[in-house]
Amino acid sequence: MEITVKNQQVVAAVILVAVAAWMFIPRNAETLNQENNQPVRVVVAIGEGLSVSENPDVLTVRAATIRPQSYIKRIRVRGRTQASRHVQVRMEQAGRIVSDPVARGARVELGDLLCEIAVDNRASDLLEARSRREQATFEYDAAMDLQGRGLQSGVVVAQFKAALASSSAAVSRAELALKNVRVLAPFDGIVETRNVEIGDLLNIGDVCASVLDDKPMLLVGLVPEQDVSSVNVGALVSAKLLDGSMIAGTVTYLARAADAVSRSYRIEVEVDRRYTDIRAGTTVEIMVDASEISAHLIPSSALTLDDRGLIGVKLIGAGNIILYRNVEIVGDSSNQLNPGIWVTGLSGAVNLVTLGQEIVFPGQVVEGNFDWAQGPAPE
Repeated sequence: MEITVKNQQVVAAVILVAVAAWMFIPRNAETLNQENNQPVRVVVAIGEGLSVSENPDVLTVRAATIRPQSYIKRIRVRGRTQASRHVQVRMEQAGRIVSDPVARGARVELGDLLCEIAVDNRASDLLEARSRREQATFEYDAAMDLQGRGLQSGVVVAQFKAALASSSAAVSRAELALKNVRVLAPFDGIVETRNVEIGDLLNIGDVCASVLDDKPMLLVGLVPEQDVSSVNVGALVSAKLLDGSMIAGTVTYLARAADAVSRSYRIEVEVDRRYTDIRAGTTVEIMVDASEISAHLIPSSALTLDDRGLIGVKLIGAGNIILYRNVEIVGDSSNQLNPGIWVTGLSGAVNLVTLGQEIVFPGQVVEGNFDWAQGPAPE
């Protein structure tokens, strides 16, 4: 009885070893097909544009030679448009508005009238100040004449000189007060707000109007700290507005200190002056030209994933063996004639599997006429 049990255990162990060996022995597609009594299916690689075989036992993948190109890496920044200057023009004199203020949305030039208050007694104050200056001038000249003849002391002459200077200062203040009854535009721009109407009484410091300078318009955003070292003042920028229109500009400012909350750095871009119909406060996607690198432009359909979930592509290497290479996406091409994505991680010219990469695996040998291949096979 014991011998029978031992024999059964030995037989079970032999069967287990045989099954395990059968499971772990590597097989290729041809062996599997033979075990399943299926015909062997050949995988053939052809170039783009070549015709596919009509034989049902022939699987076809398409490939193309991709060469490295110079690519300017771009940093994507979310931002908004902002006027280069937006100031509130305030009153320097108190008074009643006597002229109709400029309408909101009107474009003004440097020196154009925005608001005007009543002159009131400012003109008479100026006349009085000039009269006192004239009197002080006469008295000072007379004192100097007497001093020249030894009939006037230096102390008295100094007093008349001080009186003359004081009267001259009073004239300057009166002229300035009379000049400031007219509030003028500080620069070319658009009147954004109008705070007063004719007849309003304003005090010193009250707002007459706000003027927005939209030439040039600015694009502002925050650059992440991991990308700030790649951005330089003077770098070219392309940006996309919400309506899809594209604009261009140049980086004019990059902060040296990071924002305390976001740990990002403020960037300002001056928009090219040929773009005139841009409103402040619009969301914009900013693409800043950074470093120039070597990359490959490939079709997006060529991307696949490895067992770890990382992005990569399949290549045809030396000996027509399928290879797998991980890549990193660094940008995309908006050129409608040559669309695709820019990737790094490939070396030199490669024969890229562009279609059918799901039916081949790394290490598999493919067949075909490779006259279309124009680059060396990667190792």
